[in-house]
Formats: sequence, C-alpha cells, structure tokens
Amino acid sequence: MASRASSSTRALARASQLRRSPAPAARRSLATVASSLFPGEPSTPHLVSPAIPGPKSKEISERIGSFQENRAHGFVVDYAKSQGNWIADADGNVLLDMFAQIASIAIGYNNPDLIALAKTDEFITATMNRAALGSFPPTNWQELVETGLGTVRPKGLNQIFTAMCGSCANENAFKASFMAYRARERGEQAQFTPEEMQSCMKNQSPGSPDLSILSFTSAFHGRLFGSLSATRSKAIHKLDIPSFNWPVVAWPDVKYPFSQNARENADAEKAALAAVEEAIVNSTKAGSAHGPVAALIVEPIQSEGGDNHASPAFFQGLRDVTKKHGVFMIVDEVQTGVGATGAFWAHDKWNLSSPPDFVTFSKKMQAAGFYHNLDTRPSLPYRNYNTWMGDPTRTMQARQIIHTIKDHDLVKRTDDVGNYIHAALADMIENGAGRGKVEKLRGEDAGTFIAFDGVTSETRDKLILEMRKQGVHMGGCGDKAVRLRPMLVFERKHADLFLERLEKALGQL
Repeated sequence: MASRASSSTRALARASQLRRSPAPAARRSLATVASSLFPGEPSTPHLVSPAIPGPKSKEISERIGSFQENRAHGFVVDYAKSQGNWIADADGNVLLDMFAQIASIAIGYNNPDLIALAKTDEFITATMNRAALGSFPPTNWQELVETGLGTVRPKGLNQIFTAMCGSCANENAFKASFMAYRARERGEQAQFTPEEMQSCMKNQSPGSPDLSILSFTSAFHGRLFGSLSATRSKAIHKLDIPSFNWPVVAWPDVKYPFSQNARENADAEKAALAAVEEAIVNSTKAGSAHGPVAALIVEPIQSEGGDNHASPAFFQGLRDVTKKHGVFMIVDEVQTGVGATGAFWAHDKWNLSSPPDFVTFSKKMQAAGFYHNLDTRPSLPYRNYNTWMGDPTRTMQARQIIHTIKDHDLVKRTDDVGNYIHAALADMIENGAGRGKVEKLRGEDAGTFIAFDGVTSETRDKLILEMRKQGVHMGGCGDKAVRLRPMLVFERKHADLFLERLEKALGQL
C-alpha cells in the first residue's frame, strides 16, 4: 500500500539515526569529491541481456576456453567502458560493482589519477624496462617506495619487502620467519655448517629444518605450495596437492551480531587462545608430528573462509601468546588492508601491546609484499629473493592509490558509508525483506567489510544471481555467506541503490 513505508524506507531511516554522521558541510564536501573523481559515472544500472552472463560474454568465454580454463568465469568484462563503481560487460550490461575484482580495486575503474600516471614518462619507462629488482633496481626505486608504500608503514614496522602477489607475500613472509627463527637459534654464529649446506640439497635436516606455520580453520592465505598448506578453506584448491603437515587451530566459535553476544564470544575466544598456546607448546615436544611452530598467520577477518570475525581482545591474546613463546606473528592483510575496514590497516584497531612481526599486503594496493623489521631480514643476501621482487609499475600505481586515498579522505568515507549500510541491513534483516531469508549480519564498525549469510547455501546463490538481474554485482564466500567488497569511492548514493535493489531481490526469493 502507498501509505505504508517499505522496509527499505524504514531501513534507510533507521540507518540515518544510527550511523555516525559527519557534519552537513562534510557531507557536501564528500559529494563534491565524488563528482570530481568520476563526473560521468552512471547513476543507475543498464541491463540489455535477460541474464548475466549474456550471449556475447558466453561466446568470448568459450573462445578463451579453447586454450585456457574458463569454467570459473563469472562474465567477460569490457574494462574500457567500466567507470568508477560500475562494471560493464561484453554484452553492454552495466552493474554496480560491490565485488571489485575480488576486493582488489581501491579507487574505481579508470580512475583519472591512475590514467594520468600511466601517461607519464616515469611510468612508461618502468613499463618498457621491467627491472629485476633484487639485482638491478632502477635509480628511483628508493624514492618510489618511500613516497608510496613507505608512507603507510604499519606502526612499529620499518622494512618493506616487495613481491608479486598475495600468495607470494605470505610465502616470502613464511621464508623470512623460518630464517629468523633459525638465526635466533644459532645465536652469534653467522656461517652455515657444511652439514647444513649438504643436507638442505637432500631436503633433510639440519639444513632443511622441521619447522611449521600455525593457521586457523577456515583460513585462506593463498594457492601456492607453502601458502596453500596454511589455507584451510576452499578444498577445491587443495585437492591432489602435496602439503606440509602443519598444525591448525579452530577459529573462535563466535556468534553474531557480535556486540549482542559479548560474553559467549569472550569465552569462545578464550578457548581458541588456549588451543593456540597448546599447539605451540606441543609442537616443540619430542615426537611432535609438526615440528616447532616458527610463525602464526592470521587474517583480521577471515575472508574467503566465510567472513569470520573476532574481537580486538582475541588478537591481543594472539600477540601475547606468540611473544611469550618466541613465535613470529604474521597478519595477513591481503584482503583487509588499504582502507576497506574503516582503518588503513585492519589491525590498527586492535591496540596491540607490540606490533606484529609481519604484515602482508596485496589486492587493493595493486602491489604486494610485506612490512617487517630489520631483525627478520635474512642473515645473508640472495636468500629471500626472486627475479622480479615486485614491479616498479605496480609500485607507482600503489603510490598514486595511497595519495588519492589520503587526498580525498577515503578511509573516513568508507567508515561512514559502512556504518550506514550496516545499520540499514540490520533493520532489513530483523524487520524487513530479509527476515527469514538472510541472517548473521557481521561487520559492525568494520567499514564496508560487511557480510551476512543466506539461511541456506542455495538461498545465498539465488540471491547473488537475482542481484545481477537487479543490476548489482556481488560475491559470496564460505558455505553460504554474501560479502560486500565495494571500492573506497563507494558513496551513500551507491549504498541507497544497493539497499533498494537488495530489497527487491529478497522479495523474489
């Protein structure tokens, strides 16, 4: 009935009351910034095919399939026509993109700042003459890194290792932690023994020591051999692949909404911390199946494994336990880093007693690598090394992304928009179209890093497909989670459109 407010209207009204709003002048400023970044950005979806992928997208995908695996394709993208928060496909469909290339786009498609960078002589030279950075860095490498990646060093970390991808970042952090662990055991001894040099060539100790990385159930740390051994989600990637016999601890069995289950969640986190300490202690005992734990790796929010959360107190406990037992702590910020959680680094919100030993990054940074300190540099050159060691072109891109984020205060905007979306979703799930269809909303005070579950995996999958029909591109994770991964240039007007289309999609389920 026209006289009755829709659940979307109620949700938006409730969100306006609950979110932490900036002053009106600040809101006007944000709107001005957005229009200056993407003045020609679409204002509404444009759909031309009855389903996505459409016929042209399917045809191109089939041609790709003649020489390369294509069965994981969602649809084929026309990147030249994609702009800002909007993704265009081969058929001419234009959708609001809330998946952002699996959380990898920070400041929008065809951002003018990045286009301007690509036209510079510096960028062209780096692209045409790709440096083998470990051996032949360019004359501007120090300046390039320090004015970009160096300006967002996590607190307490001063060294930067550049790499090719998120999996590479984690694997090189594993290597650095193993090397530092053994260096600490050797003490002042700097030289390797002949026995070590010879045994490592046979993959035997003492040159190839029996050390391990501790990770959590539902974790995702990459698809290469070492990182895959620490990955505990997505069996499809692990099947048939030999792996290291490394220990695993169950992620805290927390309940959502997080703030409404504080006591139960505190107990669950306490039990998980006890299990972590037990695993570390047991790994050093004679007969251990794993070998001593050299490092623990953890995501601030488990992304691919289902968007699982924990409190700052849990991560504080992890830092205390790892410090107590001489275990390095690796924080995997490949997906959470670069502003999406309402802080540039998600672990900034933990207020740790001491910084993590490694913070890995990739995705939205467009470059990859990890931050650490001098004590975890290898004892000799040429050890943690490969030909490319990253890419100057991508490091320039990262520098510009960082500058654009700072110039337009995009982390603050993401925090504001995230609070707005979360409040509206909470009302929609409790009182509106989502009731009985989606549940377990999470991501409160986590920027736009928000997720909820379908009541079944089938419900989740149907919702994602229905949202495409509504002109919104979304992604799933875990068994039945829907995750929101919009870009940092995502605004309240985009949020309103998303919420409106979500209500319609839920109505079709």
